[in-house]
Amino acid sequence: MKKSVYWLLAVVITLALSIYQRMTGPTYPKKMTVEVLGADYKLKLPRSGVQHDEYLRLKDVPKDTKAQVHYRRYPTSDEFTTKDFGWVDGELVAALPVQPVAGKLQYYITVNGIDYSADEPVVIRFRNDVPAGILIPHILLMFAAMLFAVYTFMLVVTGKEYSKWLKITVATLFVGGFVFGPLVQHAAFGPWWTGFPYGMDLTDNKTLLAFVFFAVALATLKWKYNKWVVALAVLVMIAVFTIPHSAYGSEYDYANQQLSTEK
Repeated sequence: MKKSVYWLLAVVITLALSIYQRMTGPTYPKKMTVEVLGADYKLKLPRSGVQHDEYLRLKDVPKDTKAQVHYRRYPTSDEFTTKDFGWVDGELVAALPVQPVAGKLQYYITVNGIDYSADEPVVIRFRNDVPAGILIPHILLMFAAMLFAVYTFMLVVTGKEYSKWLKITVATLFVGGFVFGPLVQHAAFGPWWTGFPYGMDLTDNKTLLAFVFFAVALATLKWKYNKWVVALAVLVMIAVFTIPHSAYGSEYDYANQQLSTEK
């Protein structure tokens, strides 16, 4: 099999994993459909916001539509605050108030007297805006690390020379996860690292776990059974990277009015 086919398969697998991780993560907007006068209208409820009020929008609904948003700080036992949607430029709009960095709100909406997501309210977390000069290299490097890892795996299972791509994978994962990763974490929430041993951030911890396995694979490169170690490292990386991004991340403790990374 030609190496161009390996690359094509590696790209397809990496894209599939990336899309799955993105769409199952706690920052991906929740899509829902509301019914107004027998017609369905689609909307997205945001689950991630930067340091300004986050607006909910109902588009193209009839002019006599009435809607409310109900929200409270999360996790707290506060009573829900109710706010009416208002008409702005032909859209029904309501604002969720900005929270401290890593602060969360729990909310649901009511449209013409019908509650949506009341049983399982949406949770939105606020952060600082991350400069593109930090965020884009981080995303590209982590994507590349997964791509190189999958390609290395294919070389291993087909008996091809893989040491070069193993080294490239380790280097890319290190720079993406342990140089640009902390830069993104710091810009978004303040701390540089919220994984082991300081916290339970799954994004940091899964990066650490994957890197440990690859470091062992690189350290045992001359061992006759190294290919099995490499294969295991790649499978571990694929497994941990299916964990939704930003799960168990930084959270603002409203009771103590401070950032918390412990769960």
